[in-house]
Amino acid sequence: MPVPFDIDRRAFIASLGGAAAVALMDHEAQAEALEEHAEHMLDTLVAQNQGGAQTFPTVAEIEEQNLTRTTRRGAGNIFVAGNNGTIRRLEKMPAQPTLVDFFKLRFNPANHVLQSATRALKTGMTEEVILACLLHDVVQALVKTDHGWWGAQLFEPYVPEKTTFGIRYHQALRFYPDEANGYEYPDLYKRTFGVDYVPPPHIQASYKIVRNHKWYMEPRLVTVNDLYAFDPNAVVSLDPFIDIIGRHFKQPKEGLGNDNSPVAHMWRTLINPDAPL
Repeated sequence: MPVPFDIDRRAFIASLGGAAAVALMDHEAQAEALEEHAEHMLDTLVAQNQGGAQTFPTVAEIEEQNLTRTTRRGAGNIFVAGNNGTIRRLEKMPAQPTLVDFFKLRFNPANHVLQSATRALKTGMTEEVILACLLHDVVQALVKTDHGWWGAQLFEPYVPEKTTFGIRYHQALRFYPDEANGYEYPDLYKRTFGVDYVPPPHIQASYKIVRNHKWYMEPRLVTVNDLYAFDPNAVVSLDPFIDIIGRHFKQPKEGLGNDNSPVAHMWRTLINPDAPL
């Protein structure tokens, strides 16, 4: 997409984890990452030109926009066509795939969660919270709707209970500011859901329950360490989290999708989303 500014190529490549990470991405994934980068830069430019003031669509206006879309907004990234109107070719997964394999071959570029987990690591969060930050949004490759619940289900057999709790309920807590703990309602949500958006009943009920739960801070810290604005200068990599994954992720010896767990079918869907039935 044409943009009214120059993009710093070095900063953009660094934001994706460096040249080695970019080399693992196919052309379609690179194009999607570049478009996201440009969109965030454009948002910043607009805000600067308007003295920081932004206008946001209403819920009704967003619903009208849906009539011009070719895919549902809740469709997972892996099922959605790229800029050229076709789906991207997927690399073949190993016979016994690990979580790291999924990051490289299905979740990439994963810049958002890597930035979130990096921030959690630098601010001294517990390893359960760091892992939750690393995993909290990757299920959006499969499905975006209710991604907190889908994500928690995807990882529940393999991670600590607090990590699952953080993944599941960050979805509800993100709609509710908590200034005492450093979380403000992001402009991104005004743009995505509408300036007059009211969360549905199940989100409201979940918030009320979690707000008084002994593990409230686990999902709250996921939202605090979440990043709602793209940082083009951030240098991120999965490498700092390999040991944390090793300590807290119960990798099945058969490989994810082959272990007959209650969620194996979800991993198999990520492995082969082209299966017709």
